[in-house]
Amino acid sequence: MNLDKIEKLVKIIENSSMLDFSIQEGDVKIKMSRRGSVGAPAAPMSVSTQGVDTVESIDSEDESYITSPIVGTFYAAPSPDAKAFVKVGDRVKAGQTVCILEAMKLMNEIESDYDCEIEAVLASNEQKVEYGQPLFKVKKLED
Repeated sequence: MNLDKIEKLVKIIENSSMLDFSIQEGDVKIKMSRRGSVGAPAAPMSVSTQGVDTVESIDSEDESYITSPIVGTFYAAPSPDAKAFVKVGDRVKAGQTVCILEAMKLMNEIESDYDCEIEAVLASNEQKVEYGQPLFKVKKLED
């Protein structure tokens, strides 16, 4: 199998919704896979946000925001068919995943730093978000 043929296969796979592909021609076997399809996170990876200020206190002590620790694409659910990680009114525990941010084809789970209640979801699904942009308005819960 020549390099031109391989390059064409890669382009076809990139433009399709396939996650896995393999082909064998003689004794040459090629296997390609990717973590998720375009716009649909399939295998989220966890990212540590320690050392990054992901929560900003605004106006009062019990009203806060969960902000984006990175530039990326916001996903409210782990896949297009799944329900959202959180919705308005949900009570969230510290360490609970609230969304996924895709950055450079990596799926980063964003977790709450504290127990809180979701008051508003400030980003829409597949929206591009900036570093420090508020994603959720939350109310901190007393211990």
